[in-house]
Amino acid sequence: MKIFKFGGASVKDAEGVKNLAKVVQQQGSENTLVVISAMGKMTNAFEEVIDAYFYKSDTLQKKRTQVESYHKKMMDDLFEKDNEIYTQIDTLFEELDWFLNRNTSQRYNYVYDQIICFGELLSTRIVSAYLKTVQLENNWLDVRNYIKTDSNYRDAKVNWTLTQQIITKKVATHQLNVTQGFLAGNDTENTTTLGREGSDYTAGIFAYCLNAESVTIWKDVAGVLNADPRVFEETTLLEQISYEEAIEMAFYGASVIHPKTIQPLQNKEIPLYVKSFLNPTAPGTKVSKGATLVPYIPCFIVKKNQVFVSISTNDFSFMVENNLSYIFKKLHDYKLKVNLIQNSAISFSVCVDNKFGNFDAFYTALTNEFKIEFQKEVDVYTIRHFNAETKDTITKFGQTLLSQTNKETIQIVLKKK
Repeated sequence: MKIFKFGGASVKDAEGVKNLAKVVQQQGSENTLVVISAMGKMTNAFEEVIDAYFYKSDTLQKKRTQVESYHKKMMDDLFEKDNEIYTQIDTLFEELDWFLNRNTSQRYNYVYDQIICFGELLSTRIVSAYLKTVQLENNWLDVRNYIKTDSNYRDAKVNWTLTQQIITKKVATHQLNVTQGFLAGNDTENTTTLGREGSDYTAGIFAYCLNAESVTIWKDVAGVLNADPRVFEETTLLEQISYEEAIEMAFYGASVIHPKTIQPLQNKEIPLYVKSFLNPTAPGTKVSKGATLVPYIPCFIVKKNQVFVSISTNDFSFMVENNLSYIFKKLHDYKLKVNLIQNSAISFSVCVDNKFGNFDAFYTALTNEFKIEFQKEVDVYTIRHFNAETKDTITKFGQTLLSQTNKETIQIVLKKK
């Protein structure tokens, strides 16, 4: 069994969908499961629908219509008007409208997952239908019936035992299957999600449960590069990365591989390939058991728009275990992912990712007990396998607020110039 994952950039327009079909034809469609993200920037577009639903109701219909128009234009470029896909897509938008009109819950994370899922449901319906028009028969799978999780909306935890049982029993492994990334379902039949960029993780879950031969993530770049080309002028393709190194890179924020993706693959030694859908015959990058890094060069990882926080006691007493335990619990409660930690006798500093927008509430919860200083919109640069020259290439980007070094890694927090 082969697992392919195609991100939004690969299906951003009709030509992208056609190219996806060509890649599947070239690579072989039997014994294959294809995981697909929402098209183009549709996850962002659905987030605007969610924002309008909660805060800007006068713009809700406009935002919803924009999403429908995008997909209908895509379909007009791919299908004849009598194709059944038009009925399937109309049904999905009826389901979306039913939720928008009938929902009574004010729980943001719950509502988010029930609306955001339509991006993947729409994209996979359209791709599945197009594959059939070019004689690639396939099964469309609703991933919410296969991957089961708890009810921690927007960052759900997989029930591995139940998921393994369902996937092993229900997936027809000798055929071509098409399903959604990012989505899952809980025991009350509500949609949950695995975290932003969770489609890679979806591919890893199916690979583990199906004992797959390999996973290939198809992207618009040649493979895993040693730096983000949007930030650095010169980059190098990494031909081989060990599982351990990939986990380290993902932990520090490398966006090309989702942090949770590697572990299930490593457990069964399933190789992961990152390849270009624009040049599918090129070798790309292989993540597997073996050499740490080929070529062995410094790798640069950037986490932008972080919050740098320094915390100390009001009476300048030592920051001891009970203080740190309390602070970490609050970081967990407010879903603030920690990307860097440094402490001294009387202070504790962290860089956190405020992706859920909870930092202000965290600050309010602690401000009476601790002295807190913070700087928003800072960037964290991490260099794996650094050398004496590489630090200088980073500090030119801004004012250094903190620098931390260990044997393999240097991290630098920068305030933008």
